[in-house]
Amino acid sequence: MGHHEDVKARDPDTTVVVGDDTLFDEEGFLVDPDKWDETMAGDIARAQGLSELNDLHWKVIHFLRKYYLSMGKAPLNNELRKGSGLSLTQIERIFPGGIKFGARRIAGLPNPKSC
Repeated sequence: MGHHEDVKARDPDTTVVVGDDTLFDEEGFLVDPDKWDETMAGDIARAQGLSELNDLHWKVIHFLRKYYLSMGKAPLNNELRKGSGLSLTQIERIFPGGIKFGARRIAGLPNPKSC
């Protein structure tokens, strides 16, 4: 009889968010963007040192989500600038970690494979 190995021990690290085990990759990006919600965005933001999300944050987050869900990919920086109405400098300034490690993570987008 073969022995049964504990598969859970080899799973990616889990972070408990909003009472659910939600998988994040090694860089802190959500593995399954469909599990994202606004409460989770607040939790991720607080974990990154951003105590509160204001209207400008939500404008960027909602644009990122809408674009990703309709196009299947994140917007290019130029599209993000146009769609959010904010300059890239403004976005970088309001999100700890900037666009990639701040806004994209908080919006629940997957890890950009090429950056």
